[in-house]
Amino acid sequence: MTPPLQGSGFSGGMTGLLEGKPCPQDIPGGVHVGVGMMAARQAEYCLASAVARTERRFGLALCQGRRERETWHQSWETEVNAEIVIFGGSAHPELADEICSHLSVPRSPVEITRFANDCLQVQLQANCRERDVYLIQPLVRPVQETLVELLLMADAARGASAGRVTAVMPHYSYARSDKKDAPRISIGGRLVADLLVTAGVNRVLTLTLHSQEVHGFFSVPVDHLHALRELTAHFRRRDLSRAVVLSPDLGYAKDAAAFARRLGVPVAAGSKERFSDSKVAISSIIGEVADRDVIILDDEIARGTTVIELLSVLRRQEPRSISIACTHGLFADGALEKLAAAEDVAEIVCTNSVPAPVEHPKLTVLSVAPALAEAIRRTHDGQSVSALFDH
Repeated sequence: MTPPLQGSGFSGGMTGLLEGKPCPQDIPGGVHVGVGMMAARQAEYCLASAVARTERRFGLALCQGRRERETWHQSWETEVNAEIVIFGGSAHPELADEICSHLSVPRSPVEITRFANDCLQVQLQANCRERDVYLIQPLVRPVQETLVELLLMADAARGASAGRVTAVMPHYSYARSDKKDAPRISIGGRLVADLLVTAGVNRVLTLTLHSQEVHGFFSVPVDHLHALRELTAHFRRRDLSRAVVLSPDLGYAKDAAAFARRLGVPVAAGSKERFSDSKVAISSIIGEVADRDVIILDDEIARGTTVIELLSVLRRQEPRSISIACTHGLFADGALEKLAAAEDVAEIVCTNSVPAPVEHPKLTVLSVAPALAEAIRRTHDGQSVSALFDH
């Protein structure tokens, strides 16, 4: 492209005026102008004409360049956002496959190798460059193995130039380590959050954290989903005229109250004191539970210590029926068999956020794959995820 000022009347005209010569290119009729006021006026005219021509030429080039840049940027964004890549670790491949089925996206393979020295190596066997990558891995037993797998997958995706890396953790087990309630103990929830970000995670999608405060441990955006919608849809099929939602402790009473509002029933809560991971004491129940259909709601059931203690206190008030519901059904150390053995427990309901340990006639497992898939789709499309909780 010819430089804007080259060959224009600006250089020749201005030079001529300064030397007292005519400016035939810019002055109509090529009139000779002497040095003085007329020369100053004609110099101004020459300058304005040259600037106008330059602006026209430069403006056209600028517009064309801007259009080219915008077209390139739009095509680049389309190319990046057009493809989503989903990987799943060894923790819960069934859930990853179900999420991929709802998204109509294939689950990309991951090769996990264990060396002779017991170290792990992860290889993502699909192109990640500038892709929107999602790593599905709940932190379940063995927790340390699944955590390291997730960290290695995140590091591999970052090293492969992924456009964005989102860790989809339906269960974040270290959320229970959320406070310093004894001298010289670590706050694992915050430490693991820092590890994930350091490994390359740009965003986190999780489900029913043990406490809302854990959300703040992460220095990247966190989409904190819950399973109340799935649990509500299940229990609404019952007669709820005499139902009440019971929280095992006051710490979970807010979520229990939200669940009760969805069902249109009252709420009650236990007064719990925890002494260790395997020892709790519930002194009383706040709220009316006598001769009612009680729905015990908790975020997770591991050993079932809290629920078993709550059942012993609840039976003194003679409820009409008892159901147990939770999001994360870990059921460690035979907890499911212990709870199901109680004759007054009619049903135990959990979600598939973690793999179900065993099948049991009293156990009902609800799927959270549609909710997680919709959250992934909305995140990928830049839409609001909070809209999932409006109903």
